[in-house]
Amino acid sequence: MKHIVIAGEINVDLIFTGVPVLPQFGRETLAQTYLPCPGSSSMILAMGLARLGDPMRFVGCCGNDAFGRFCIDALHERGVDTAGVVPDDGLRTGVTVAMSSNVDRALLTWPGAIAELAADDVSDAALAGAQHLHVSSYYLQTKLRPQLGELFARARAAGLTTSLDPGSDPEQRWGRELIEVLRHVDVFLPNQSEASAITGTDTPEDALRALDNGSTRLVIKTGSRGAITLDHGKPLSAPGYSTQAVDTTGAGDSFNAGFLHAWLRDLPALDCLRWGNACGALSTRGVGGTAMQGTADEALALIDAP
Repeated sequence: MKHIVIAGEINVDLIFTGVPVLPQFGRETLAQTYLPCPGSSSMILAMGLARLGDPMRFVGCCGNDAFGRFCIDALHERGVDTAGVVPDDGLRTGVTVAMSSNVDRALLTWPGAIAELAADDVSDAALAGAQHLHVSSYYLQTKLRPQLGELFARARAAGLTTSLDPGSDPEQRWGRELIEVLRHVDVFLPNQSEASAITGTDTPEDALRALDNGSTRLVIKTGSRGAITLDHGKPLSAPGYSTQAVDTTGAGDSFNAGFLHAWLRDLPALDCLRWGNACGALSTRGVGGTAMQGTADEALALIDAP
């Protein structure tokens, strides 16, 4: 396969697991354990695809600091091409504090260099010979966001397919400009709460119909219940897989890895959903989004299990 290019944010996750309730000002809450991990939706996806055997190329910004070097080393150790990541002495690498239980999580992020990536940083050389371009965290990448439609159009003109995971909007504005960007997107991968906020609808099915533009493959992640897409105009869903969940951080990004791994091989829509669900479930077996991401053999075993 040709390379998959990810243009995305780089930050470290400081993960506190076994959090019984969300911390409140004026009170102290104890977690069961804590671990620094490679973070950001884009990094978790890149490392998940690399674990599945897909050749990866990453373009991003980070500080020339301990956290930045930690992230670059983590990508490199997983086999991701990091030539497009240049540490900058004038930047500081972002940090996310993730508080996770076995059913949900809450995030507190200092974006740092996350907002500094621009479309021009994704050069024609970075796209050359690649098969696919993915962008995560649409709302966090504030410099890239207004240029994203142009970047996707340039990638498509170079023969690449495209995908987008919007992530959450910290300002809760959401905005309608994203709908225009979807004209240039082949696969759109929000979760249920994001899809509902973007469309103003209450159910995944209604969100799919509201987003349907006749060309973009729409996939909505519904947590432990699995995922749903539109196939030939009709909702098609696949249930999630059960694992002994330790930490749900990055499960949606690992879902993206499994789905795209299958979609880029032209598998049927239902199989793509199953690959996504399997990879999302496997990733919850350990602390952090990347430590226990599944291999292709592990994903297939889970999919084929009776």
